[in-house]
Order: sequence, then C-alpha cells, then structure tokens
Amino acid sequence: MKVPLLDVKAQNAPLRGALLEAMTRVMDSGGFILGPEVEAFEKELAAALGVSRAIGVSSGTDALLVALMALGVGQGDEVVTTPLSFFATVGCIARLGARPVFADIEPESFNLDPAAAAAACGAKTRALIPVHLFGRPAALPKVNLPVVEDAAQSIGACKLYGIMSCLSFFPSKNLGAFGDGGAVLCDDAQMADKVVLLRAHGSRPKYVHRAVGGNFRLDALQAAILRVKLPQLAGWTAGRRANAERYRRLFAATPGIPPELHLPEDVPGHIYNQFVIRAPRRDGLRDHLSKQGIGSEVYYPLALHLQPCFAGLGYRAGAFPHAEAATREALALPIFAELTEEQQAFVVTQIAGYYR
Repeated sequence: MKVPLLDVKAQNAPLRGALLEAMTRVMDSGGFILGPEVEAFEKELAAALGVSRAIGVSSGTDALLVALMALGVGQGDEVVTTPLSFFATVGCIARLGARPVFADIEPESFNLDPAAAAAACGAKTRALIPVHLFGRPAALPKVNLPVVEDAAQSIGACKLYGIMSCLSFFPSKNLGAFGDGGAVLCDDAQMADKVVLLRAHGSRPKYVHRAVGGNFRLDALQAAILRVKLPQLAGWTAGRRANAERYRRLFAATPGIPPELHLPEDVPGHIYNQFVIRAPRRDGLRDHLSKQGIGSEVYYPLALHLQPCFAGLGYRAGAFPHAEAATREALALPIFAELTEEQQAFVVTQIAGYYR
C-alpha cells in the first residue's frame, strides 16, 4: 500500500470541471493581475473568515513581509518570534534590516511560549510574530505591541487577534492554489490601506509612488482557482479533524506503540495542516516508513536560530532546548482529508512494527 504525505490530485479531481471553467474565464477575460477575480476572492475570503479585509498577495512570505513593512519595521528594530517555523517567518524580519529575537516554544504545542515571548521583548521590540504552527492556534503573548500572526498553516483555525494575520495558499496548505499565493487579514482600515498601497510598489495613482513597496500582487488565475476551492474548505478541515481522531483511536488500539511516542493534542480550532507526532528514534522510523511506501516529513530539521545565515545573531546550540528537541523528534504523518481508514491503519501498523 502506498500512502503519500499529501495527495493534491485526490483533492482537485472532483473539482476539475469547475477549476477548468474558472481558468478559462480568466484566460478569456485577458485580465491576469489583480482585477475583478482578486477583488471577488478577497470579499469571499473575508466573509468566510469573519474579518473586515482580506488583501490578496503573491505568497505567504510576502504577506509577512508587507505586514511588517506596513508597521514600519526596519533597521535597528527587533521582532520577537519562534525558532521553530518555516524560514519565511524569520527571513522577512531580516530582509527589512531588523533583528530577529527568539523565544522558546511550548513542548506540548510546538508553538511560541507566550510568557517567554513577552520576556524577550525590550525597548527595541517593534512587533511580535507568533506562529499557529501545524494548524494549532497559538496562545498569544500579553504585550502592548503590534502582533502579526503567522497563520500560513492555520487558515480558519482562530479569529484575528493581532493587528494582522498572514495566510499562505501554497499547494500543500488546507486551501491551496496552483502555485504561490497569500493574503493579509486585517480589521484595521488604515493598516489594510497601507498593505494595499505597498503591494503594488506604493503607487497611487498609477506612476505616482507614495511609498517604496514591492510587487506583492495576487494573480487573477490563482484567485479564480481559490474561489472554486474556498467553499470546500470547511469540509476538508472536518475531514482532517476526523482523520486526526481516527489516528488517536488506532494508536491506542495497536500493540507495540512506545509510551514515549506522543500524538498532537486536540484543541478547539486545530485544523491539522500537519499531524505531527514526537517519536523516539525519529530518523530511523522515517526511513522505515519510506521503505514501506509511506510519506512523512520533518518539520523542521534545523531550528531557525541555528541556521548558518543567522550565525551573526550570536545564538548557540542549547539556547532554546524545547525547539531543538522538536527538531530531533517531530515527524509529520499523512493527514489529508481524502486519506482512507485502511491507509491510516497501515501507517499505524508499520509504526508499531518498527518499534517492536
């Protein structure tokens, strides 16, 4: 039996006709950058997520970048965030000349420890970026500072609590495009207007540049595809949550699972963009699963404070023990909504067989 980590073909196949119709509509319109498709998607996304504004941008990375730009983050500023996330979370801070300041994670949730994050804030702190990692809502630090939520993996998992929340529509996400795409969610009209201005080189009107922005525009083709898929999101999320619960039942009923293997805790709002276990002898287990035709992934093999490009920040191994332990133990198993019970049972059986 083959069990891929993700099967986008299984998700897209039932929507093939509607997706082709949407792509043809864009092709026939001749409008490929922003325009009516993007405007319609932004309104539909904002309504679905219960926010005032959703601004479509070119990627989840650019959503984070333009959000920090809108806050005026730059040289000499500090931004507090987690050492366990995709590189873009921290890369966008460094690209603006600001200094990333890390705080450790909560070992149970993999999310930024809010108390540690608050303690890491100082006189130069301009913003915080907590990450709702793997689809689990993070507890936010209680600080009087702008909070930009990295919700790239957690669309719809929680309400907008910070000043902005940033989404990704990378194809592996719960709501995935046919390429890169992202969005900035915002309830602050003035801040939303800044994001809209900055995503098109700060131009208003055309060729009059009121700020130095970037080319952060969402393509009309991606917006049209996302409009087809958005109404399915709730069902896909329900499928992932059901699969997570089934994993728990299967693990509990299967002999040979070591007590050191920990499953992700179910909490309200968790959308399971990934189903990440903590596994003893993780690398050996992953090799075993691969030989059995089971896909898995390590999120993430090297903590951000130990990345070579951030050596100049002065962090050393051991600085954030919970995050570093996660890089040695975390393993994502298949969780996509179309996963069958037989596939999940095979995954759990193979894990038990490895440990036996």
